Amino acid sequence: MDVERIREDFPILKQTVYGKTLKYLDNAATTQKPKAVIDTITKYYTTQNANIHRGVYHLSEVSTQAYEGVRVDVKNHINANSTKEIIFVRGTTEGINLVAATYGRQNIKPGDEIIISEMEHHSNIVPWQLLCEEKDAKLRIIPMNDDGELLVDEYAKQINEKTKLVALVYISNSLGTINPVTDFIRLAHENNIPVLLDGAQALPHIKVDMQELDCDFFLFSGHKVFGPTGIGVLYAKESFLEQMNPYQGGGDMIRSVKFEKTTYNDLPHKFEAGTPNIAGVIGLGTALKYVAKIGYENIEKYEKELLCYATNAISSLTSVKIIGTAKKKASVISFTIDNVHPHDAGTILDREGIAIRTGHHCTQPVMDRFKVPATSRASMAFYNTKEEIDALVAGIEKVIKLFA
Repeated sequence: MDVERIREDFPILKQTVYGKTLKYLDNAATTQKPKAVIDTITKYYTTQNANIHRGVYHLSEVSTQAYEGVRVDVKNHINANSTKEIIFVRGTTEGINLVAATYGRQNIKPGDEIIISEMEHHSNIVPWQLLCEEKDAKLRIIPMNDDGELLVDEYAKQINEKTKLVALVYISNSLGTINPVTDFIRLAHENNIPVLLDGAQALPHIKVDMQELDCDFFLFSGHKVFGPTGIGVLYAKESFLEQMNPYQGGGDMIRSVKFEKTTYNDLPHKFEAGTPNIAGVIGLGTALKYVAKIGYENIEKYEKELLCYATNAISSLTSVKIIGTAKKKASVISFTIDNVHPHDAGTILDREGIAIRTGHHCTQPVMDRFKVPATSRASMAFYNTKEEIDALVAGIEKVIKLFA
């Protein structure tokens, strides 16, 4: 993989910050956008902009075709069975809230249990807490070990006749752990329990296949996979979507409206009320094509190399501790520095042109588990280089020296 060539596709990486070349290492928060995505959005607004599914004129038809064409692209990208299973939402968070508000409200009863894990992002905790409060149901939590790996045996013990849903993160945004989700899904399905996977951190790094995973719900966000913000996808098996009530009411999700009764549109439109983020969807389609062109095999191989290089380099610093040392990890490294608050480290690194994330990463239970208030996190994408890792290590050494 020619990384230097790939970097040419990302205009933002050429800029300087405080006089230093930008080293962008906050890809778990959001990824940068290739010029192809930027050009697609510009082209849409300069030559195609019109509302979809409504107009009989040329622009509306062009816009509708482009929008629905991306639904086909997403179906193929994740190997779903049908475009009916692809619902465009604002992002992973909205997708999880949609499932909680529809499937959850219809199927969770008092005394039921929902299983999540100790490493979930807040967006895969709070919607289930709200649902449990409303329904007088209970959340059960899969614990993890000191390496940041979920305990499959403990999970198996938690499954019982009260369990009605399992909602898990595929790859942890704060630890980088790649969970053995096929084991979790198999165990749930053996007990006829549906499984939701938060795939926000998975799609930028690994190939996902709905037929192989066999999960019942899968979510991802466009901006984490080199596409625009404000757009994401909820995949759900058609049999579930057919049973679920609409999430929001409004235009396009209806077939007919009378004051006495409204009938709803067919899938997937039943879940897409109002004018959607048309430009976002079209930009997402270009992003997925861009990733597919590079190839997940190449991405996984290169990012594994980067992760190994960065782990060895950061581990060699005596006052630095890596939080999250699972055997299977994506290219995410969270760390603490003795006697240095992560926010101070992040500010000093910023002056070196290095962008990392500091804080609890919207996973406060993970911070509690490891007894730290926050961590510094370097998260890498396929456009990052070993030279950028070297700069990060030099920056951390500077931080250590300043606080010594």
